[in-house]
Amino acid sequence: MTDLSSEPDRSGIAGRTNPGARLGVGAAFAVRDFRLVWFGSFVSNVGTWMQNVVLPVYAYARTGRASVVALLVLAQLGPIVLLAVPGGVIADRTERRRYLICMQVGQLTCALALAAGASLDAPMAWLFLAQLGIGVANALNIAAWSSTITSLVPPEALAGAVSLNSFVINGSRVIGPILVALLSVVGVTTAQFFVINALSYVVIIAALVAVHLPSTPRDETPGWGRFAVAFRVARERPVVGRLVVSLASFSLLSLPYVGLFPAVAELNYGIDADGSTYRWLYTVWGLGACIGGLSVGTVLARRDARLLIRVGFAGFAASMLAFAAARTAGPAFIVAFVLGAWYFLTTTAMQTVFVGRLELALRARVMALWFMAFGGTVPLGNVIFGPLVDRWGARWLLVMGGLWAAVLAWWCDVARLDRAAGRT
Repeated sequence: MTDLSSEPDRSGIAGRTNPGARLGVGAAFAVRDFRLVWFGSFVSNVGTWMQNVVLPVYAYARTGRASVVALLVLAQLGPIVLLAVPGGVIADRTERRRYLICMQVGQLTCALALAAGASLDAPMAWLFLAQLGIGVANALNIAAWSSTITSLVPPEALAGAVSLNSFVINGSRVIGPILVALLSVVGVTTAQFFVINALSYVVIIAALVAVHLPSTPRDETPGWGRFAVAFRVARERPVVGRLVVSLASFSLLSLPYVGLFPAVAELNYGIDADGSTYRWLYTVWGLGACIGGLSVGTVLARRDARLLIRVGFAGFAASMLAFAAARTAGPAFIVAFVLGAWYFLTTTAMQTVFVGRLELALRARVMALWFMAFGGTVPLGNVIFGPLVDRWGARWLLVMGGLWAAVLAWWCDVARLDRAAGRT
Protein backbone atom coordinates (compact mmCIF):
# COMPACT_ATOMS: atom_id res chain seq x y z
CA MET A 1 0.00 0.00 0.00
CA THR A 2 1.39 3.40 -0.96
CA ASP A 3 2.60 5.76 1.77
CA LEU A 4 0.54 8.92 1.39
CA SER A 5 1.80 11.00 4.26
CA SER A 6 5.02 12.39 2.83
CA GLU A 7 5.43 14.51 -0.26
CA PRO A 8 8.19 13.51 -2.69
CA ASP A 9 11.05 15.96 -2.94
CA ARG A 10 10.53 17.88 -6.17
CA SER A 11 12.49 20.96 -5.28
CA GLY A 12 13.88 21.34 -8.77
CA ILE A 13 10.39 21.35 -10.20
CA ALA A 14 9.33 23.97 -7.71
CA GLY A 15 11.88 26.37 -9.09
CA ARG A 16 15.24 25.67 -7.45
CA THR A 17 17.07 24.04 -10.33
CA ASN A 18 20.55 23.03 -11.34
CA PRO A 19 21.85 25.92 -13.48
CA GLY A 20 23.50 23.48 -15.89
CA ALA A 21 20.46 21.28 -16.42
CA ARG A 22 18.41 21.30 -19.59
CA LEU A 23 15.05 22.61 -18.48
CA GLY A 24 11.58 23.47 -19.62
CA VAL A 25 10.08 22.91 -23.03
CA GLY A 26 13.38 21.95 -24.67
CA ALA A 27 13.83 18.96 -22.37
CA ALA A 28 10.21 17.88 -22.91
CA PHE A 29 10.36 18.19 -26.71
CA ALA A 30 13.54 16.11 -26.76
CA VAL A 31 11.36 13.07 -25.96
CA ARG A 32 9.95 11.58 -29.18
CA ASP A 33 6.83 10.02 -27.64
CA PHE A 34 5.98 13.26 -25.88
CA ARG A 35 6.25 15.18 -29.16
CA LEU A 36 3.84 12.83 -30.93
CA VAL A 37 1.25 12.83 -28.17
CA TRP A 38 1.60 16.58 -27.73
CA PHE A 39 0.98 17.19 -31.44
CA GLY A 40 -2.07 14.91 -31.47
CA SER A 41 -3.42 16.64 -28.38
CA PHE A 42 -2.87 20.06 -29.95
CA VAL A 43 -4.80 19.17 -33.12
CA SER A 44 -7.64 17.67 -31.09
CA ASN A 45 -7.82 20.70 -28.82
CA VAL A 46 -7.98 23.05 -31.81
CA GLY A 47 -11.07 21.13 -32.92
CA THR A 48 -12.49 21.27 -29.41
CA TRP A 49 -12.03 25.01 -29.13
CA MET A 50 -13.59 25.58 -32.53
CA GLN A 51 -16.60 23.78 -31.10
CA ASN A 52 -16.34 25.67 -27.79
CA VAL A 53 -16.52 28.99 -29.64
CA VAL A 54 -19.33 28.02 -32.00
CA LEU A 55 -21.68 26.16 -29.65
CA PRO A 56 -22.23 28.91 -27.01
CA VAL A 57 -22.77 31.48 -29.77
CA TYR A 58 -25.22 29.17 -31.55
CA ALA A 59 -27.13 28.56 -28.30
CA TYR A 60 -27.14 32.26 -27.34
CA ALA A 61 -28.29 33.28 -30.82
CA ARG A 62 -31.18 30.79 -30.67
CA THR A 63 -32.33 31.59 -27.14
CA GLY A 64 -30.83 34.94 -26.08
CA ARG A 65 -30.27 33.57 -22.58
CA ALA A 66 -26.95 33.29 -20.69
CA SER A 67 -28.55 30.64 -18.50
CA VAL A 68 -28.92 28.30 -21.50
CA VAL A 69 -25.25 28.78 -22.36
CA ALA A 70 -24.44 28.01 -18.71
CA LEU A 71 -26.35 24.72 -18.94
CA LEU A 72 -24.31 23.67 -21.99
CA VAL A 73 -21.10 24.50 -20.14
CA LEU A 74 -22.40 22.45 -17.21
CA ALA A 75 -23.05 19.50 -19.54
CA GLN A 76 -19.48 19.67 -20.84
CA LEU A 77 -17.59 20.28 -17.60
CA GLY A 78 -20.00 19.29 -14.82
CA PRO A 79 -19.33 15.53 -15.12
CA ILE A 80 -15.76 16.19 -13.98
CA VAL A 81 -17.05 16.75 -10.44
CA LEU A 82 -18.58 13.27 -10.27
CA LEU A 83 -16.46 11.22 -12.65
CA ALA A 84 -12.87 12.49 -12.57
CA VAL A 85 -11.90 10.43 -9.52
CA PRO A 86 -13.64 7.22 -10.74
CA GLY A 87 -11.98 7.83 -14.11
CA GLY A 88 -8.56 7.99 -12.47
CA VAL A 89 -9.23 4.79 -10.52
CA ILE A 90 -10.44 2.94 -13.63
CA ALA A 91 -7.45 4.15 -15.63
CA ASP A 92 -5.08 2.84 -12.97
CA ARG A 93 -6.73 -0.58 -13.14
CA THR A 94 -6.89 -1.00 -16.94
CA GLU A 95 -4.51 -1.00 -19.89
CA ARG A 96 -3.84 2.73 -20.34
CA ARG A 97 -3.61 2.94 -24.15
CA ARG A 98 -6.89 1.09 -24.73
CA TYR A 99 -8.64 3.18 -22.08
CA LEU A 100 -7.52 6.50 -23.56
CA ILE A 101 -8.47 5.48 -27.10
CA CYS A 102 -11.96 4.45 -25.96
CA MET A 103 -12.48 7.87 -24.40
CA GLN A 104 -11.45 9.63 -27.63
CA VAL A 105 -13.86 7.48 -29.65
CA GLY A 106 -16.67 8.39 -27.24
CA GLN A 107 -16.05 12.12 -27.68
CA LEU A 108 -15.78 11.71 -31.47
CA THR A 109 -19.19 10.01 -31.58
CA CYS A 110 -20.88 12.69 -29.49
CA ALA A 111 -19.36 15.47 -31.59
CA LEU A 112 -21.03 13.90 -34.63
CA ALA A 113 -24.30 13.84 -32.66
CA LEU A 114 -23.90 17.58 -32.03
CA ALA A 115 -23.38 18.10 -35.76
CA ALA A 116 -26.57 16.21 -36.53
CA GLY A 117 -28.51 18.23 -33.96
CA ALA A 118 -27.26 21.57 -35.28
CA SER A 119 -27.97 20.66 -38.91
CA LEU A 120 -31.57 19.77 -38.00
CA ASP A 121 -32.07 22.72 -35.60
CA ALA A 122 -33.00 20.05 -33.08
CA PRO A 123 -34.38 20.93 -29.65
CA MET A 124 -31.83 22.28 -27.20
CA ALA A 125 -32.27 19.08 -25.18
CA TRP A 126 -30.60 17.16 -28.07
CA LEU A 127 -27.59 19.47 -27.96
CA PHE A 128 -27.48 19.24 -24.17
CA LEU A 129 -27.42 15.42 -24.24
CA ALA A 130 -24.74 15.30 -26.95
CA GLN A 131 -22.64 17.80 -25.01
CA LEU A 132 -23.21 15.76 -21.87
CA GLY A 133 -21.84 12.69 -23.65
CA ILE A 134 -18.70 14.63 -24.52
CA GLY A 135 -18.48 15.80 -20.91
CA VAL A 136 -18.76 12.28 -19.51
CA ALA A 137 -16.06 10.87 -21.81
CA ASN A 138 -13.82 13.86 -21.10
CA ALA A 139 -14.32 13.52 -17.32
CA LEU A 140 -13.35 9.84 -17.43
CA ASN A 141 -10.36 10.66 -19.63
CA ILE A 142 -8.93 13.85 -18.20
CA ALA A 143 -6.92 12.65 -15.18
CA ALA A 144 -5.54 9.62 -17.01
CA TRP A 145 -4.53 11.79 -19.96
CA SER A 146 -2.76 14.39 -17.84
CA SER A 147 -0.88 11.82 -15.78
CA THR A 148 0.12 9.94 -18.95
CA ILE A 149 1.53 12.94 -20.77
CA THR A 150 3.62 14.01 -17.75
CA SER A 151 4.90 10.43 -17.35
CA LEU A 152 6.49 10.61 -20.82
CA VAL A 153 9.19 13.06 -19.69
CA PRO A 154 11.96 12.91 -17.05
CA PRO A 155 11.47 14.87 -13.79
CA GLU A 156 13.62 17.81 -14.89
CA ALA A 157 11.33 18.31 -17.91
CA LEU A 158 8.09 18.25 -15.92
CA ALA A 159 7.68 22.03 -15.78
CA GLY A 160 8.19 22.14 -19.55
CA ALA A 161 5.62 19.39 -20.11
CA VAL A 162 3.03 21.16 -17.96
CA SER A 163 3.77 24.46 -19.71
CA LEU A 164 3.44 22.85 -23.14
CA ASN A 165 0.18 21.22 -22.08
CA SER A 166 -1.01 24.70 -21.11
CA PHE A 167 0.08 25.88 -24.56
CA VAL A 168 -2.05 23.12 -26.10
CA ILE A 169 -5.11 24.42 -24.28
CA ASN A 170 -4.45 28.08 -24.93
CA GLY A 171 -2.82 27.86 -28.34
CA SER A 172 -5.96 26.08 -29.43
CA ARG A 173 -7.99 28.91 -27.88
CA VAL A 174 -6.17 31.22 -30.29
CA ILE A 175 -6.14 29.07 -33.41
CA GLY A 176 -9.67 27.71 -32.94
CA PRO A 177 -11.44 31.10 -33.02
CA ILE A 178 -9.22 32.29 -35.89
CA LEU A 179 -10.16 29.23 -37.94
CA VAL A 180 -13.81 29.76 -37.05
CA ALA A 181 -13.61 33.37 -38.24
CA LEU A 182 -11.84 32.44 -41.48
CA LEU A 183 -13.97 29.41 -42.30
CA SER A 184 -17.20 31.25 -41.50
CA VAL A 185 -16.36 33.69 -44.29
CA VAL A 186 -16.34 30.85 -46.82
CA GLY A 187 -19.64 29.46 -45.54
CA VAL A 188 -18.71 26.69 -43.10
CA THR A 189 -21.80 26.05 -40.97
CA THR A 190 -22.18 25.34 -37.27
CA ALA A 191 -22.80 21.65 -37.95
CA GLN A 192 -19.70 21.42 -40.14
CA PHE A 193 -17.55 22.89 -37.38
CA PHE A 194 -18.73 20.07 -35.13
CA VAL A 195 -17.76 17.53 -37.81
CA ILE A 196 -14.28 19.09 -37.98
CA ASN A 197 -13.96 18.62 -34.23
CA ALA A 198 -15.00 14.97 -34.57
CA LEU A 199 -12.30 14.38 -37.19
CA SER A 200 -9.64 15.97 -34.95
CA TYR A 201 -9.97 13.06 -32.51
CA VAL A 202 -8.64 10.74 -35.23
CA VAL A 203 -5.26 12.50 -34.98
CA ILE A 204 -4.93 11.94 -31.26
CA ILE A 205 -5.98 8.29 -31.62
CA ALA A 206 -3.24 7.82 -34.22
CA ALA A 207 -0.68 9.35 -31.85
CA LEU A 208 -1.69 7.01 -29.03
CA VAL A 209 -1.29 4.02 -31.33
CA ALA A 210 2.19 5.16 -32.41
CA VAL A 211 3.86 5.72 -29.02
CA HIS A 212 5.08 3.59 -26.13
CA LEU A 213 3.29 4.44 -22.91
CA PRO A 214 5.26 3.71 -19.73
CA SER A 215 3.77 1.21 -17.34
CA THR A 216 2.17 2.72 -14.26
CA PRO A 217 2.98 1.21 -10.84
CA ARG A 218 -0.14 -0.45 -9.45
CA ASP A 219 -1.51 0.67 -6.13
CA GLU A 220 -2.88 -2.27 -4.16
CA THR A 221 -5.24 -0.24 -1.97
CA PRO A 222 -8.24 -2.53 -1.52
CA GLY A 223 -11.88 -1.99 -2.51
CA TRP A 224 -13.51 1.39 -2.05
CA GLY A 225 -10.32 2.75 -0.52
CA ARG A 226 -9.05 3.34 -4.05
CA PHE A 227 -11.65 6.09 -4.47
CA ALA A 228 -10.58 7.82 -1.25
CA VAL A 229 -6.84 7.92 -1.99
CA ALA A 230 -6.93 11.31 -3.74
CA PHE A 231 -8.79 12.94 -0.85
CA ARG A 232 -6.42 11.39 1.69
CA VAL A 233 -3.42 12.76 -0.19
CA ALA A 234 -4.97 16.24 -0.28
CA ARG A 235 -5.74 16.07 3.44
CA GLU A 236 -2.33 14.75 4.52
CA ARG A 237 -0.15 16.88 2.24
CA PRO A 238 -0.74 20.57 3.06
CA VAL A 239 0.54 22.01 -0.22
CA VAL A 240 -1.59 19.65 -2.32
CA GLY A 241 -4.68 20.46 -0.25
CA ARG A 242 -4.07 24.22 -0.34
CA LEU A 243 -3.70 24.19 -4.12
CA VAL A 244 -6.90 22.18 -4.60
CA VAL A 245 -8.97 24.49 -2.39
CA SER A 246 -7.45 27.62 -3.94
CA LEU A 247 -8.12 26.42 -7.47
CA ALA A 248 -11.68 25.30 -6.69
CA SER A 249 -12.63 28.65 -5.17
CA PHE A 250 -10.84 30.54 -7.97
CA SER A 251 -12.76 28.57 -10.58
CA LEU A 252 -16.07 29.05 -8.80
CA LEU A 253 -15.81 32.77 -8.02
CA SER A 254 -13.28 34.23 -10.48
CA LEU A 255 -13.71 32.18 -13.67
CA PRO A 256 -17.45 32.07 -14.46
CA TYR A 257 -16.82 34.87 -16.97
CA VAL A 258 -15.04 32.30 -19.20
CA GLY A 259 -18.20 30.27 -19.83
CA LEU A 260 -20.33 33.41 -19.96
CA PHE A 261 -17.97 35.26 -22.31
CA PRO A 262 -20.63 35.90 -25.01
CA ALA A 263 -22.90 37.60 -22.46
CA VAL A 264 -19.99 39.58 -20.92
CA ALA A 265 -18.93 40.89 -24.34
CA GLU A 266 -22.44 41.93 -25.32
CA LEU A 267 -23.60 43.41 -22.01
CA ASN A 268 -20.36 45.18 -20.99
CA TYR A 269 -18.87 46.32 -24.29
CA GLY A 270 -21.72 46.20 -26.80
CA ILE A 271 -20.02 43.47 -28.84
CA ASP A 272 -22.43 41.20 -30.74
CA ALA A 273 -21.69 37.64 -29.65
CA ASP A 274 -22.49 36.41 -33.16
CA GLY A 275 -20.08 38.79 -34.92
CA SER A 276 -16.41 38.72 -35.89
CA THR A 277 -15.46 41.32 -33.26
CA TYR A 278 -16.46 38.90 -30.53
CA ARG A 279 -14.36 36.13 -32.07
CA TRP A 280 -11.32 38.39 -32.23
CA LEU A 281 -11.81 39.48 -28.61
CA TYR A 282 -11.90 35.83 -27.58
CA THR A 283 -8.81 35.17 -29.69
CA VAL A 284 -6.86 38.03 -28.10
CA TRP A 285 -7.77 36.75 -24.64
CA GLY A 286 -6.71 33.24 -25.67
CA LEU A 287 -3.42 34.54 -27.08
CA GLY A 288 -2.65 36.15 -23.73
CA ALA A 289 -3.45 32.88 -21.95
CA CYS A 290 -1.21 31.00 -24.38
CA ILE A 291 1.75 33.28 -23.71
CA GLY A 292 1.15 33.32 -19.96
CA GLY A 293 1.06 29.53 -19.70
CA LEU A 294 4.05 29.01 -21.98
CA SER A 295 6.16 31.53 -20.04
CA VAL A 296 6.26 29.22 -17.00
CA GLY A 297 8.27 26.64 -18.95
CA THR A 298 10.40 29.11 -20.92
CA VAL A 299 11.45 32.56 -19.69
CA LEU A 300 10.31 31.78 -16.14
CA ALA A 301 11.54 28.18 -16.04
CA ARG A 302 14.21 28.98 -13.40
CA ARG A 303 11.83 30.98 -11.20
CA ASP A 304 10.26 29.48 -8.10
CA ALA A 305 6.80 28.40 -9.29
CA ARG A 306 5.48 28.86 -5.76
CA LEU A 307 6.20 32.59 -5.97
CA LEU A 308 4.72 32.78 -9.48
CA ILE A 309 1.41 31.56 -8.06
CA ARG A 310 1.03 34.52 -5.72
CA VAL A 311 2.25 37.06 -8.27
CA GLY A 312 -0.12 35.55 -10.80
CA PHE A 313 -3.16 35.88 -8.55
CA ALA A 314 -2.29 39.51 -7.86
CA GLY A 315 -1.85 40.26 -11.57
CA PHE A 316 -5.12 38.50 -12.38
CA ALA A 317 -6.96 40.53 -9.72
CA ALA A 318 -5.72 43.85 -11.11
CA SER A 319 -6.45 42.98 -14.74
CA MET A 320 -9.90 41.55 -13.91
CA LEU A 321 -10.88 44.80 -12.18
CA ALA A 322 -9.62 46.72 -15.22
CA PHE A 323 -11.70 44.42 -17.47
CA ALA A 324 -14.73 45.26 -15.35
CA ALA A 325 -14.01 48.99 -15.65
CA ALA A 326 -13.74 48.92 -19.47
CA ARG A 327 -16.81 50.31 -21.24
CA THR A 328 -15.97 49.89 -24.92
CA ALA A 329 -14.35 47.34 -27.19
CA GLY A 330 -10.98 49.12 -27.55
CA PRO A 331 -9.90 48.99 -23.89
CA ALA A 332 -11.51 45.56 -23.51
CA PHE A 333 -9.20 44.12 -26.20
CA ILE A 334 -6.10 45.44 -24.45
CA VAL A 335 -7.09 44.26 -20.98
CA ALA A 336 -8.35 40.88 -22.25
CA PHE A 337 -4.84 40.00 -23.45
CA VAL A 338 -3.30 40.82 -20.06
CA LEU A 339 -6.11 39.05 -18.20
CA GLY A 340 -5.59 35.89 -20.24
CA ALA A 341 -1.84 35.98 -19.60
CA TRP A 342 -2.19 36.23 -15.82
CA TYR A 343 -4.94 33.61 -15.81
CA PHE A 344 -2.84 30.82 -17.29
CA LEU A 345 0.48 31.87 -15.84
CA THR A 346 -1.15 31.37 -12.45
CA THR A 347 -2.84 28.03 -13.14
CA THR A 348 0.20 26.63 -14.97
CA ALA A 349 2.48 27.52 -12.04
CA MET A 350 -0.04 25.89 -9.68
CA GLN A 351 -0.17 22.72 -11.75
CA THR A 352 3.64 22.56 -11.97
CA VAL A 353 3.92 22.56 -8.18
CA PHE A 354 0.94 20.21 -7.80
CA VAL A 355 2.20 17.52 -10.21
CA GLY A 356 5.71 17.80 -8.78
CA ARG A 357 4.40 16.68 -5.38
CA LEU A 358 2.87 13.44 -6.71
CA GLU A 359 4.60 10.12 -7.35
CA LEU A 360 3.60 8.30 -10.53
CA ALA A 361 1.59 5.58 -8.78
CA LEU A 362 -0.82 8.21 -7.40
CA ARG A 363 -0.78 10.78 -10.14
CA ALA A 364 -3.88 9.84 -12.15
CA ARG A 365 -6.17 9.69 -9.14
CA VAL A 366 -4.89 12.82 -7.42
CA MET A 367 -4.83 14.76 -10.71
CA ALA A 368 -8.56 14.01 -10.79
CA LEU A 369 -8.93 16.41 -7.84
CA TRP A 370 -7.10 19.06 -9.84
CA PHE A 371 -9.52 18.80 -12.72
CA MET A 372 -12.53 18.63 -10.40
CA ALA A 373 -11.33 21.92 -8.93
CA PHE A 374 -10.36 23.51 -12.25
CA GLY A 375 -13.01 22.36 -14.71
CA GLY A 376 -15.66 20.96 -12.43
CA THR A 377 -16.48 24.09 -10.45
CA VAL A 378 -16.54 26.47 -13.45
CA PRO A 379 -19.91 25.20 -14.73
CA LEU A 380 -21.33 25.34 -11.22
CA GLY A 381 -20.39 29.01 -11.14
CA ASN A 382 -21.98 29.47 -14.56
CA VAL A 383 -25.25 27.89 -13.40
CA ILE A 384 -25.27 30.00 -10.21
CA PHE A 385 -24.30 33.29 -11.81
CA GLY A 386 -25.77 32.92 -15.34
CA PRO A 387 -29.35 33.79 -14.28
CA LEU A 388 -28.00 36.70 -12.21
CA VAL A 389 -26.14 38.02 -15.26
CA ASP A 390 -29.39 37.80 -17.25
CA ARG A 391 -31.03 40.02 -14.63
CA TRP A 392 -28.34 42.44 -13.44
CA GLY A 393 -25.64 42.42 -16.11
CA ALA A 394 -22.07 41.13 -15.98
CA ARG A 395 -19.91 43.90 -14.56
CA TRP A 396 -20.42 42.93 -10.92
CA LEU A 397 -19.34 39.36 -11.80
CA LEU A 398 -15.94 40.60 -12.97
CA VAL A 399 -15.48 42.76 -9.87
CA MET A 400 -16.26 39.80 -7.60
CA GLY A 401 -13.77 37.61 -9.50
CA GLY A 402 -11.02 40.20 -9.21
CA LEU A 403 -11.51 40.72 -5.49
CA TRP A 404 -11.44 36.98 -4.77
CA ALA A 405 -8.21 36.58 -6.76
CA ALA A 406 -6.68 39.29 -4.54
CA VAL A 407 -7.62 37.22 -1.47
CA LEU A 408 -5.95 34.16 -3.01
CA ALA A 409 -2.77 36.14 -3.70
CA TRP A 410 -2.43 36.33 0.09
CA TRP A 411 -3.82 32.91 1.07
CA CYS A 412 -2.22 30.59 -1.50
CA ASP A 413 1.27 30.93 -0.04
CA VAL A 414 2.59 27.41 -0.50
CA ALA A 415 6.18 28.46 0.20
CA ARG A 416 5.08 29.38 3.73
CA LEU A 417 3.52 25.94 4.13
CA ASP A 418 6.79 24.38 2.99
CA ARG A 419 8.76 26.42 5.52
CA ALA A 420 6.37 25.38 8.27
CA ALA A 421 6.97 21.74 7.31
CA GLY A 422 10.75 22.20 7.33
CA ARG A 423 11.12 22.29 3.51
CA THR A 424 12.93 25.09 1.74
